[in-house]
Amino acid sequence: MTPILLLGAGRMGGALVQGWRDAGAFATADLIVRDPNIDAAAFAGARVNPPLEALSAAKTVLLAVKPQIWREAVKDVVPHLAPDAVIVSIAAGVRAADISEVFGGRRVARVMPTTAVAIGRGAASIFAEDAEALARAQALFAPVAAVSVLPAEDLMHAATAVSGSAPAYLYAFVEALEAAGSAQGLDPADSAKLARATIIGAAALMAQSGEEPAELRKQVTSPGGTTAAALSVLMGEGGFGDLLPRALDAAVARSKELGG
Repeated sequence: MTPILLLGAGRMGGALVQGWRDAGAFATADLIVRDPNIDAAAFAGARVNPPLEALSAAKTVLLAVKPQIWREAVKDVVPHLAPDAVIVSIAAGVRAADISEVFGGRRVARVMPTTAVAIGRGAASIFAEDAEALARAQALFAPVAAVSVLPAEDLMHAATAVSGSAPAYLYAFVEALEAAGSAQGLDPADSAKLARATIIGAAALMAQSGEEPAELRKQVTSPGGTTAAALSVLMGEGGFGDLLPRALDAAVARSKELGG
């Protein structure tokens, strides 16, 4: 499946390369990187922005450009690809059929990953109708992410909302928690230290214990205690149960818009 042509090496592309390197999955020598805005030194060992003729060597093409510009970004690339090259796209919302059409009918898999692939702790939702494309996408992401194969392409919108976009939800929550702690009189640095360490520890405990989030929540919520008082707000009217469905609705709607 190598060489791998990376079309776009921004935050997600760079995260994948770092994750692959640390996991020993793919060496930079296996990579061809095409991105006019990157520092070649950051991809030492890879072929960075080679002549277009060199792209014919690629067996797998990872489409990692912004969904708004993907058509323009691949226009001069497509004529130089091998007929049997497999396309793996992480462009949010862009349908496999549209990608395949622009890439001359080549096989396509779609993936929605998270940037934690950089540390081997990512999540990746995958859809592909073609078995080889599915296997190729799994080989790319399994070394650096928990992989979920979706039975229908339409579910990619929901996967984007639940997983692809969700790290930002958590970061926003931590921001708000830190600010609320400061408002209660804590020194901002102490509030930040406590909020971040608590969230990181809670997530690690959930991963290690394997217990359901609801059960872990109950374990730290004494009836009539301080946690129960806070949860009556967070899980009450206008709380998480109302906010998160609305947030996911907005993310899904935008994903569909990006797909045209």
